[in-house]
Parts: sequence; C-alpha cells; structure tokens
Amino acid sequence: MTTMRLRRAVAVAAVALAVGLAGCGGPPSVSAPPAAETTRIGDIPDNQAFVVYSGQPGFTIKVPAGWTATTRPDGSTVLTDRLNTIRLQETRTAAAPTEDGARADLADLRTHTPGYADGTVSTVARPAGPVVVTTYRGDAPADPVTGKIINDDVACYRYFHQGLLISVTLASPHGADNADAWRVVTDSLSFT
Repeated sequence: MTTMRLRRAVAVAAVALAVGLAGCGGPPSVSAPPAAETTRIGDIPDNQAFVVYSGQPGFTIKVPAGWTATTRPDGSTVLTDRLNTIRLQETRTAAAPTEDGARADLADLRTHTPGYADGTVSTVARPAGPVVVTTYRGDAPADPVTGKIINDDVACYRYFHQGLLISVTLASPHGADNADAWRVVTDSLSFT
C-alpha cells in the first residue's frame, strides 16, 4: 500500500467510526466532570434532618436527627456525631446572663482550655429573646482510640426565661462549615 492509499484508508476508517458512534449517541463527553462538593472534617451535611428535643423542665430545641445522646453526671445532655457536639445544660438562677459574666467565664476558659484562641462575647437576637454568646477555640478531648486531638470552634449560647438558664454549647472542628445547621439549632430553642 502506498502512503497515499494508507492515508485514505485511515481517513475512511475514522469517518466510519465517527458515523457509527454518532448512531449510538456519540462518544462520551470530553468535558470535565462536575466538581464534587468539597467538605471539611466535621461538616454537617446540608440535607441534615432535625428533630425536636424536649428538655426538662421547660424548653424544646431542634437537634440533628440520628445523633447519639448521652446524659452526663452533671445533668447535661450531650449529642454527638462526626466530631460535632451539642451540649445542653439547664440551670435555675435568679439573674439573667450578662456579657460581663460571660467575659469572666472566658477569662477562666483562657487559662484552663488547651489550644485556646479567639475569644469573643456578644449578645444576639434569637426568637426566644436576647442571648449572650461566647465564642472561642479550644482543643477537644483526645480521641480514645487514636489519641488525636482536634482544635474546635466553640460557641456557647445562654438563654434565660423566668429563672431558667439554658446553655447550648456547639463545638465543631475548626473551619467546619456548620453555620446553617447551628442557626437551625439556636433559632429553634423555645421555652414551654
């Protein structure tokens, strides 16, 4: 076969292949596949379902469905999943929380919390009323299996109504994108 005939045969074969593929829907797309959503360690999925948790003696709050709940000796309830934690603590007290009191607590946390950083205190509006919020970073307890320690972003919301103080402490690995989920939780607290 001469060079000219070889080129012609290759061209005919290429056209036949293209026509054959076109009849079957064509060749697979050569465009890049859609980028997968990147998630960081501890991210709560956007499609997370929530259920109502009833505290004693008089509040309800939405928490993520399927999380493990544990009651601690101090009476608090701790819900956990994927390195995230929600701690619910009920206390009877005559006075509502204040920013000054929260700053004093933050000073104590600064000296007793390994990996402490970035402490702030503010008051925010939630449907249940004004809430004093303390935020900081601190190391979570070491994993009992691996010994690994993760630095968490922590936010403690203090709600008060007729002598009942509810502290809702949210913790996630530093940098996790849980703002939407945490907003569902903190917006949902209601006194009963």
